[in-house]
Amino acid sequence: MDTRALRAYCARFPGATSRALDPPYNILLYEVGGRQFAYFKLSEPEKWRFSLRTTPDRFLELTGIPGIKPARYMARFHWVTIVDVHSVPADYLKELVAWSYDRALGSLSIARQRKALECSPSRSKF
Repeated sequence: MDTRALRAYCARFPGATSRALDPPYNILLYEVGGRQFAYFKLSEPEKWRFSLRTTPDRFLELTGIPGIKPARYMARFHWVTIVDVHSVPADYLKELVAWSYDRALGSLSIARQRKALECSPSRSKF
Protein backbone atom coordinates (compact mmCIF):
# COMPACT_ATOMS: atom_id res chain seq x y z
CA MET A 1 0.00 0.00 0.00
CA ASP A 2 1.36 3.43 -0.88
CA THR A 3 0.83 6.66 1.03
CA ARG A 4 -1.92 7.89 -1.30
CA ALA A 5 -3.96 4.71 -0.78
CA LEU A 6 -3.33 4.83 2.97
CA ARG A 7 -4.50 8.45 3.18
CA ALA A 8 -7.66 7.50 1.29
CA TYR A 9 -8.20 4.53 3.61
CA CYS A 10 -7.89 6.72 6.72
CA ALA A 11 -10.37 9.22 5.29
CA ARG A 12 -13.00 6.51 4.63
CA PHE A 13 -13.82 5.85 8.26
CA PRO A 14 -17.20 7.21 9.42
CA GLY A 15 -16.78 10.67 10.95
CA ALA A 16 -13.06 10.81 10.15
CA THR A 17 -11.64 14.22 9.36
CA SER A 18 -8.18 15.31 8.33
CA ARG A 19 -6.33 18.55 8.75
CA ALA A 20 -2.81 19.73 8.10
CA LEU A 21 -0.99 21.30 11.03
CA ASP A 22 1.46 24.03 10.11
CA PRO A 23 5.04 24.40 11.38
CA PRO A 24 6.48 23.44 13.72
CA TYR A 25 4.27 20.33 13.62
CA ASN A 26 4.05 19.71 9.85
CA ILE A 27 1.69 16.76 10.06
CA LEU A 28 -1.45 15.59 8.30
CA LEU A 29 -3.67 14.51 11.15
CA TYR A 30 -6.61 12.09 10.99
CA GLU A 31 -9.11 12.24 13.81
CA VAL A 32 -12.64 11.31 14.80
CA GLY A 33 -14.57 13.48 17.23
CA GLY A 34 -11.39 15.41 18.02
CA ARG A 35 -9.42 12.23 18.91
CA GLN A 36 -6.38 11.41 16.82
CA PHE A 37 -6.04 8.00 15.27
CA ALA A 38 -3.28 8.46 12.68
CA TYR A 39 -0.97 11.04 11.15
CA PHE A 40 1.57 11.54 8.38
CA LYS A 41 4.67 13.68 8.69
CA LEU A 42 4.71 16.35 5.93
CA SER A 43 8.23 17.76 6.14
CA GLU A 44 11.65 16.44 5.21
CA PRO A 45 13.57 14.36 6.19
CA GLU A 46 10.63 12.34 7.54
CA LYS A 47 8.09 13.10 4.82
CA TRP A 48 5.23 10.59 4.60
CA ARG A 49 6.23 8.64 7.70
CA PHE A 50 3.02 7.26 9.16
CA SER A 51 2.11 7.01 12.84
CA LEU A 52 -0.76 5.33 14.64
CA ARG A 53 -1.78 4.06 18.06
CA THR A 54 -1.50 0.38 18.99
CA THR A 55 -2.11 -1.91 21.93
CA PRO A 56 0.71 -2.23 24.48
CA ASP A 57 1.43 -5.81 23.30
CA ARG A 58 1.39 -4.88 19.63
CA PHE A 59 3.61 -1.87 20.41
CA LEU A 60 6.32 -4.24 21.66
CA GLU A 61 5.83 -6.54 18.67
CA LEU A 62 5.93 -3.74 16.10
CA THR A 63 8.92 -1.87 17.52
CA GLY A 64 10.93 -5.07 17.13
CA ILE A 65 10.41 -4.93 13.34
CA PRO A 66 13.00 -3.02 11.28
CA GLY A 67 11.48 0.18 9.86
CA ILE A 68 8.95 0.58 12.69
CA LYS A 69 9.92 2.61 15.71
CA PRO A 70 8.31 4.27 18.71
CA ALA A 71 6.66 7.53 17.65
CA ARG A 72 8.50 10.61 18.82
CA TYR A 73 6.80 12.21 21.83
CA MET A 74 3.89 9.74 21.58
CA ALA A 75 5.53 6.39 22.40
CA ARG A 76 4.41 6.50 26.01
CA PHE A 77 0.86 6.31 24.64
CA HIS A 78 1.80 3.28 22.46
CA TRP A 79 2.09 5.13 19.15
CA VAL A 80 4.45 3.76 16.51
CA THR A 81 5.94 5.32 13.39
CA ILE A 82 6.18 3.29 10.21
CA VAL A 83 9.10 4.69 8.25
CA ASP A 84 8.02 3.19 4.91
CA VAL A 85 4.40 2.06 4.54
CA HIS A 86 5.41 -0.13 1.56
CA SER A 87 7.30 -2.38 3.99
CA VAL A 88 4.13 -3.44 5.85
CA PRO A 89 1.58 -5.77 4.20
CA ALA A 90 -1.57 -3.85 3.22
CA ASP A 91 -3.99 -6.08 5.14
CA TYR A 92 -1.94 -5.80 8.33
CA LEU A 93 -1.67 -2.02 7.93
CA LYS A 94 -5.44 -1.75 7.45
CA GLU A 95 -5.97 -3.83 10.59
CA LEU A 96 -3.69 -1.51 12.59
CA VAL A 97 -5.43 1.63 11.32
CA ALA A 98 -8.88 0.17 11.99
CA TRP A 99 -7.90 -0.66 15.58
CA SER A 100 -6.51 2.84 16.11
CA TYR A 101 -9.72 4.37 14.72
CA ASP A 102 -11.89 2.13 16.91
CA ARG A 103 -9.79 3.08 19.95
CA ALA A 104 -10.20 6.80 19.22
CA LEU A 105 -13.94 6.47 18.61
CA GLY A 106 -14.41 4.26 21.67
CA SER A 107 -12.70 6.82 23.91
CA LEU A 108 -15.47 9.34 23.19
CA SER A 109 -18.65 9.59 25.22
CA ILE A 110 -21.76 8.09 23.61
CA ALA A 111 -23.05 11.57 22.80
CA ARG A 112 -19.76 12.60 21.17
CA GLN A 113 -19.64 9.31 19.23
CA ARG A 114 -23.10 10.01 17.79
CA LYS A 115 -22.14 13.57 16.92
CA ALA A 116 -18.88 12.45 15.27
CA LEU A 117 -20.65 9.79 13.25
CA GLU A 118 -23.27 12.30 12.09
CA CYS A 119 -20.44 14.14 10.34
CA SER A 120 -20.19 11.31 7.77
CA PRO A 121 -19.19 11.18 5.00
CA SER A 122 -15.70 12.17 5.99
CA ARG A 123 -14.49 15.70 5.41
CA SER A 124 -10.95 16.31 4.34
CA LYS A 125 -9.10 19.59 4.66
CA PHE A 126 -6.01 18.41 2.81
